[in-house]
Amino acid sequence: MKFLNLIFFGFIILSLTSCKEHLDRFPLDEISTVDYWKTVNDLELYVNQFYPTVFPVSGSDRYEFIFEEDRDGNDMAFALAYPRLLGSRVVPGSGGWDYSSIRALNIFLANYQTVDAEFEDYQRFVGEAHFFRAKLYFDLVKEYGAVPLITEPLNTNSEGLYAPRTPRNEVIDYILSELDLAIEYLPSEITEDRTRLSRGIALLFKSRVALYEGTWEKYHAGSVFGVSNPDPDRYFSQAVEASETLINSGAYSIHNTGNPDWDYFMFGEVDYSNHSEVLLWKKYDVSLGLGHARMFQTARGLSGGAGLTKSLIDSYLCTDGHPIFQSSGEKNVLYQGDDNLQLVVENRDLRMKQTVFTPGFPLQISEGDTTVFNRPVVELPAHTKNTTGYQICKTLNFDPVHHASQTTSGVGYTGWVIMRYAEALLIYAEAKAELGIITQNDLDKSINLLRTRVSMPDLVISEIQVDPNWDFPELSPVINEIRRERRIELVAEGFRWDDIARWAAADELITNQRPLGAKFNNVNYPNLSAENFNLTDGYFDPLKDQLPNGYGFNLQRDYLSPVSTEELTLNEALTQNPGWC
Repeated sequence: MKFLNLIFFGFIILSLTSCKEHLDRFPLDEISTVDYWKTVNDLELYVNQFYPTVFPVSGSDRYEFIFEEDRDGNDMAFALAYPRLLGSRVVPGSGGWDYSSIRALNIFLANYQTVDAEFEDYQRFVGEAHFFRAKLYFDLVKEYGAVPLITEPLNTNSEGLYAPRTPRNEVIDYILSELDLAIEYLPSEITEDRTRLSRGIALLFKSRVALYEGTWEKYHAGSVFGVSNPDPDRYFSQAVEASETLINSGAYSIHNTGNPDWDYFMFGEVDYSNHSEVLLWKKYDVSLGLGHARMFQTARGLSGGAGLTKSLIDSYLCTDGHPIFQSSGEKNVLYQGDDNLQLVVENRDLRMKQTVFTPGFPLQISEGDTTVFNRPVVELPAHTKNTTGYQICKTLNFDPVHHASQTTSGVGYTGWVIMRYAEALLIYAEAKAELGIITQNDLDKSINLLRTRVSMPDLVISEIQVDPNWDFPELSPVINEIRRERRIELVAEGFRWDDIARWAAADELITNQRPLGAKFNNVNYPNLSAENFNLTDGYFDPLKDQLPNGYGFNLQRDYLSPVSTEELTLNEALTQNPGWC
C-alpha cells in the first residue's frame, strides 16, 4: 500500500479507475454482491473513497474559504457576516442532511464478510468503515441534533425511509459503539506515514465525541435543546478514558525541540510523516496532480476576507501566566497595551507571535533574500482585504518553492494537519474538570505540556486568580482557564463553533455582539486615514454597517439547523427542530 503514502485522498480516483470494469457496471452504492466483495483489494478500494468525503480540506485560493469552519465562531471576523450568526437562515425547500455516504457504508458493512480471506487480512478496512460511519453521524448530530439512525442498506420500499428521529443521545451512543469497533479493528501502530486511520485516531475522535455530548447535555439541560434523562458524567468519563488511553500509549507527544519561539509554528510543513504530534494529515504531491492554493495569500502577506478578533487577542496571557489586566499598571507593566501590532505581542504567550503576523515577520526566505511582512492589507476591497488588522500567519511556510506564492493555481504542496495530539490533552483536562476530579497531576500531564512548549508558566490550580474578563465567571476558575487554553492552542483549526455550541455559550459570546479588531494607529498605517474605515472606539469594526445592533443569533433556534421542507413532506414521522417554522 505504498502508493497511499504518495497520494492519500485525491489520488484514490486513479485507484478506483483500476477497477473500472466493476464501476462501469455498478455504482458504488449499487455494487453487485456477485461481481464485487471478493478480494481484500475490493474492500480497500471501496473505503478509499470516503477519505475526501469525511475529511474535506479546502484548497481554495480564497482565504476565507480555507478557514470556513471558523466562520461561525468569535475568533475570526469575515468580510461578510454568516447566516447562522446573523440569525438570517430560513427553512430550506430542499437539501439539508445527506445520507448517501452513510448508505454506501451500510452496504460495505453488510457485504464485506463475503471476501475470501481471513478477517485479520482486512479488519483494518472494516475498522475504517465503522470510523467513517461514526464521523458522518456525528456531523449530522452536531448540525441537526436527533436524526434517523439507519444502519442497514435501504431500498425504495424500505420502511426505514420513513423512520422518525432517534433521540440524539441514542445516536451518540451508537457513534461511540462504532468507534469502539474502530479502535478494536484498526492497527495500533502508525501506518501510511500518518495519512491513514489508526487506533490512536479513533481514540482521539471517541474522546472528542464524548466530550461534545457531555458538555451539550450539561449546558443545554432544561432548554429546548436538552435531552431526556441527561447523563453528562457518563460521557465525560468516556472522554477521560479514551484520551488517557491515547496519552498512556506513548505513540504521540507534543512537538517540542526546546525552541519556544518556533515550536508552535508547525502548521505549514511539507511532510508530517514523522511528526510526533500529528495523528492524521493530508499529503500533497504536485507531480500527481495534487496541489493547493492555500499558501498563496498567506505567503504574499495577504489575508483576503478574514482577520482575527480583538476578543481572541485579549485572551492571550502575559509571560507571567496572568491575564492582561493583572499584568499592567504601576506594579506590573508586562502588558504594553494594544496601540499597535508591535506592542500588543510584547511579553505575551509566544503562541501569539506564531499565530499573528507582526511587522518584520518573515514571509519568504530564499537564498540571500528574505521578504518580510509589513502590515495587514486593511484597505483592499471586499474579500481581498484583512478585515481586523490582526492577520493569521499560522499556516505559513517560508520557502517559496513549497507554496508557489506568486500564483493562485493549485501547485502548492504544504501538508494540512487534520488531527493532532494537543487536542487529546485538552480533552483530558476539560473532561476531568467537568467531572470535578481534576488534580494538579492531571494538568501537569496535559495543559502544562502545551505551556512548556512556549515557555509559559504552569497552570497551578491553587494559584489561579480571578479574571474579571472571564467569559464564564459562573464556572470554576480551572474550567475557565482550560477553555482559554483550548481557544489559544486550537485557534483557526475549526473547533470554535463546536465549542460555543456544546457550551451553550452563544449568549455570552455571540448574540447582540459584533467582532472588533486591532486599534487603528499611525505606526502601522502611517499613510492611511481613519476616515476610510469603520472604527469603534478606535478599533476596526468590520461588520459595523452590516450589524448595527450586533449578531441576531436566536438562542432558542440557531444552535441547530432546520430540516428541509422536502424531508418533512416526504417523511411525516419527522419533526422540525426547535424555533423553525
